[in-house]
Amino acid sequence: MESRERGGWVGLTASVNYGIDADRVLAVDAPLQAVARRIDGRYAVDEFGGDPHLQDMVLPIALAGLRFEVEHGERIPRHGPALLVANRSFAVGSFEPAVLVAAVRRVARRRLRVFGVPELPIAGVWLHKLGSIGRRPHDVATLLRAGHLAVAPLAPTWVRSAPGDPPRGLLAATLGFPVVPLAVTPGGPLGTPFGTWRVAVGEMLAPPAGTRPGDQLAAAELAEQVRSAIRDLLEQTRAAS
Repeated sequence: MESRERGGWVGLTASVNYGIDADRVLAVDAPLQAVARRIDGRYAVDEFGGDPHLQDMVLPIALAGLRFEVEHGERIPRHGPALLVANRSFAVGSFEPAVLVAAVRRVARRRLRVFGVPELPIAGVWLHKLGSIGRRPHDVATLLRAGHLAVAPLAPTWVRSAPGDPPRGLLAATLGFPVVPLAVTPGGPLGTPFGTWRVAVGEMLAPPAGTRPGDQLAAAELAEQVRSAIRDLLEQTRAAS
């Protein structure tokens, strides 16, 4: 039976500990406590510039206006590393990463690192604090080894609309880690991004047994599996609309 969860923010009861954890979303400090923590420097920043305390404070507010439905949300890992790969569905802006960050926080109670965000002066520092991770496959491989979740576009960049090619270089660098295909569809009138988005989560994929990072042939095979899985998910979503 198909599972479906609707977007929204719920209270979290986890104890507050903003160290470099297993990427779990934690309870949000009261406003005065949050300010005091920032002033005192009692929060952690990881080696890629990610600031989990800031993410847990800011993102629920910044993403509160997004509406989305998640199909098969149970397929997103609750623990351990995985690379999520999603299609681009809208030509302008980067709505998909925002929707996916909100969906993963809602469904899996985890933070999501976004691969492929353009490096921008000044703004880039804050994007890294809020979860972006640049465009170097090696960084994503290191992030996955640390147990995080990351998402990459089925295109050279989030700025380009679908269709696109799977990120073969990234898949080659991260072989051995689970890969989860995602189909993202805007649900507003005429496909505008301001309605209820639909996020369909596919079955977890893995390269052939015995492959190692850097195996280009295995990465190409996995890339085709990812593209095919996302195409099938999109077709299923359109058929159900």
